[in-house]
Amino acid sequence: MKLDANLPPALRGAAAAAADLEAAGFSGAWSSETSHDPFLPLALAAEATSEIELGTSIAVAFARNPMLLANTAWDLQALSGGRFVLGLGSQIKPHITKRFSMPWSRPAARMREMVLAIRAIWDAWQNGTPLQFRGEFYQHTLMTPFFTPDPAELGDFGVPRIFLAGVGELMTEVAGEVCDGFICHGFTTERYLREVTLPALERGRAKAGKSMDGFEISGPSFVVTGADEAEIERAATATRQQIAFYGSTPAYRAVLELHGWGELQDELNALSKQGKWVEMGELIDDDVLNTFAVVGAPEEIAAEIGKRYGDVIHRLAFYAPYKSDPDRWRAAIEGIKAL
Repeated sequence: MKLDANLPPALRGAAAAAADLEAAGFSGAWSSETSHDPFLPLALAAEATSEIELGTSIAVAFARNPMLLANTAWDLQALSGGRFVLGLGSQIKPHITKRFSMPWSRPAARMREMVLAIRAIWDAWQNGTPLQFRGEFYQHTLMTPFFTPDPAELGDFGVPRIFLAGVGELMTEVAGEVCDGFICHGFTTERYLREVTLPALERGRAKAGKSMDGFEISGPSFVVTGADEAEIERAATATRQQIAFYGSTPAYRAVLELHGWGELQDELNALSKQGKWVEMGELIDDDVLNTFAVVGAPEEIAAEIGKRYGDVIHRLAFYAPYKSDPDRWRAAIEGIKAL
């Protein structure tokens, strides 16, 4: 199993952090879109590393258009020597319309078309195919040599892989149909992954006439661990608040309902509207925490991850304070990678 970690969001320190992750044995370094742009840290990381995979987890797709995403991903693939993964996510309607001031409609259908448009643009650049993409949401019909990157920039490694994050069944089907991998939302349980996510991915692959072979699944990322009990408890508190934040979102209610916790979503949503973020975390009891997260000392987590997800996922990302005890954490990292 590939083991990934997240880069810090700010540009300062991104290169050093990526180099540290590579030296520690991590398989991938991912950049998320929160308070900073997700792509710029990866440019710095690409120049500071030589082997570790680099990707966005996630970049907000609907805050951009297919041409911008195609261009940025192409450049990062070239700069990294074929190590870049374009990880996309939809975000939710209020953020797209109110924060980014961009259109929102039929997100699964729009995402499918966006990915197909990106691939059409890459095909035009790489193979000289006339750009004639005419969809419901996006139209790309103009490309001249002046704006076409040199195909030689991608050497023999080709265009980036595209991963898609999702929770709902429609978006998950789209990932299976048109993408190369799927990023499980952190708000995913083992049961939801097996009973809802996997069947949806398989339906999408079947639509494309493909099997699951070669398709990568990046698993849920809630792992609560630390060098001692105090560190584990701090991680647990932070994770409870993160679970509560996601659980307050109506779009993710289906996950809680699968476990009979639908009323918890109502409570969390009400508290979120009052800005009571600490109180929200206090509603996440040990049962909920242990359902969403793998909890334990570094030596214990590999076995539990393997038990839950070893036959399902191909890679996993979580925060590990590996610098606190490098030898201890290296053993834990290698244990997970051996799954």
